[in-house]
Amino acid sequence: MEEFGDKAGPDLARAVLDAALARRRDAAARKPRRRTGGGGERRLRGYSGPGPDPRDPQLFGAVLDRLMKARGWEKPKAEATVFGSWEKVVGPDIAAHSRPIKLESGVLTVEAESTAWATQLRLLAGTLLQKIAAEVGHNVVTRLNIHGPAAPSWSRGPRRVQGRGPRDTYG
Repeated sequence: MEEFGDKAGPDLARAVLDAALARRRDAAARKPRRRTGGGGERRLRGYSGPGPDPRDPQLFGAVLDRLMKARGWEKPKAEATVFGSWEKVVGPDIAAHSRPIKLESGVLTVEAESTAWATQLRLLAGTLLQKIAAEVGHNVVTRLNIHGPAAPSWSRGPRRVQGRGPRDTYG
């Protein structure tokens, strides 16, 4: 306390405060100042200012895209797009006569409304794979399994009767 002399009370408090402020100014003068503009770190206190800032309102689609990438949901999203946007993926004519059933290990099972459409879709399988790859990405669908409409089965069920089956009733 020798540097403050014989001060007491409020004068001593003022002298201690002045000395602390002087030390702070000296330390600040010796340390180089960081530039806040341009790149690098940004202060995230207060208002964001005139430039772009991570706290600014974001488009919902952009936020969802970042979330999908961060969580690794791109492939499930692409698989869901095949089912949700079937008409957009393959076109309205094909979508009117077919529908996707399941997608397992890159094999898409498609059911056509008739056997004729199933044959036509088998002929167009290469084109359909290209359209699907262009819309949802490569290696989501690697192969198509196309079949016609499901025929009724009389081989199982609660009311199954042993015998010749449908030949008994259909002429």
